[in-house]
Amino acid sequence: MREIVRSCYLNAPLDRIWAEVRKPALLFFVARPMVEIRPVRPDPFPEAWEVGDYIVSMVWRGVIPLGRQTIRISYPEAPSGTKHLRDNGHSAMIRRWDHLIALEPDGSGTRYTDRVAIDAGILTLPVARFAQSFYAHRQRRWQKLVETGFEYETG
Repeated sequence: MREIVRSCYLNAPLDRIWAEVRKPALLFFVARPMVEIRPVRPDPFPEAWEVGDYIVSMVWRGVIPLGRQTIRISYPEAPSGTKHLRDNGHSAMIRRWDHLIALEPDGSGTRYTDRVAIDAGILTLPVARFAQSFYAHRQRRWQKLVETGFEYETG
């Protein structure tokens, strides 16, 4: 198993970041263009993540199919003043993709942290290397989204 932790500062209040984190549209936005995520079940997804399982198909760079992934959403308890969203997902290739998003106030903005534990058997190391790149990409996309005033259409 490998664990990846990556944080960044987002120049927006925690409540606003939390509202965006809870939207499936955010996942689609921050993953593009590296990974295109498409809802399979349910289709369409709700406006906000509810506790439960969601099935997606994924395509890398719009060309290479990555298969289907189960996204298992929960909202674990978090220390006072912070927020957590967890995707304890998996796929045929990846036994464990346990992703925790943690938000905490940081001055007038928000400290955003992605923490993911990965178990893909003998493929764990290459999958973890991909995840490092993917979460760096996601956080750059987050920065862009905040800078544009949360305009999803601009990117």
